[in-house]
Amino acid sequence: MSQDSLRLRVQRIAPEAEGILSYELVSPEGGALPAFEAGAHLDVQVPGGLTRQYSLCNDPAETHRYVIAVQKDAGGRGGSRAMHEQVREGDELTVSPPRCSFPLLYARGYVLVAGGIGITPLLSMARALQRQDAPWHLHYCTRSPERTAFRELLTSPAFAHNVTLHHDNGDPAQQLDMKALLTRRSGGHRLYCCGPAPLMRAVREATNHHEWPREKVHFEAFSAEGVGAVGAQADIEFEVVVRSSGASYAVPPGSTVLQVLRQNGLRVPSDCEAGTCGACITRVLDGEPEHRDTFLPEAQRAARCNMMVCVSRARSRQLVLDL
Repeated sequence: MSQDSLRLRVQRIAPEAEGILSYELVSPEGGALPAFEAGAHLDVQVPGGLTRQYSLCNDPAETHRYVIAVQKDAGGRGGSRAMHEQVREGDELTVSPPRCSFPLLYARGYVLVAGGIGITPLLSMARALQRQDAPWHLHYCTRSPERTAFRELLTSPAFAHNVTLHHDNGDPAQQLDMKALLTRRSGGHRLYCCGPAPLMRAVREATNHHEWPREKVHFEAFSAEGVGAVGAQADIEFEVVVRSSGASYAVPPGSTVLQVLRQNGLRVPSDCEAGTCGACITRVLDGEPEHRDTFLPEAQRAARCNMMVCVSRARSRQLVLDL
């Protein structure tokens, strides 16, 4: 965490759905917190020293608190388990100031598509749009009502007319028909999507036509798999060369550079593994990276001298890395 990090108290922990808890964070001294915009997230230092990114889900008009929600992932790397099992009301957490790589841009209307815990940034957007009296509709896909976060709020009179819930009980045949939903685009609308990789892939495929220009379709990915799911190009195999040893390794589709390097005994710093935190930034000595992160500014992307090995891939057949 940087020197401008915040130390916040956990004011309240509440169950929002099966396996999902929300955390209300406030200043221990009281008073206002740094402002945030819809779609923003916090870097949270969880017990054990890990840092994880969690989207803010409350209304940006609220200045006295931040609210995040965490889904417990038994198969994850430990961050969500630490939040669920070790953090209690009254504890203090170190967090970054809010950062936004998923901004809510102006449009005449909005289509929001969420899956599972991907509801969090879109809920913040829905709150802001509701307050602004802007046209919007949220489609929220979950397995069951019990696994639908913030269901009470979303089915309340204030939101229900703008929200459609879709429960598939894990049956692909019952999933939301994205092609039917997104075949046509109302004039001036933007689409925002956040959720698991299959959902984002379905949205990308359904909007991959002239009615939905790419700049009008926005995604937030929580994992390397999710980042790959919304890429415009299919993954192809390429080679990475380690400068210090001259060793070369193939990076097949479905694997990341970071995974391949680790499998071959190289220790590369990493944290979020979703392209948002910058911990795994690696210098590129030769070759052209295909940037899939949300961390590097456009000038560094254009220079092609650095890449996030947790999510980014290659446009060239080979990359030489300064490792």
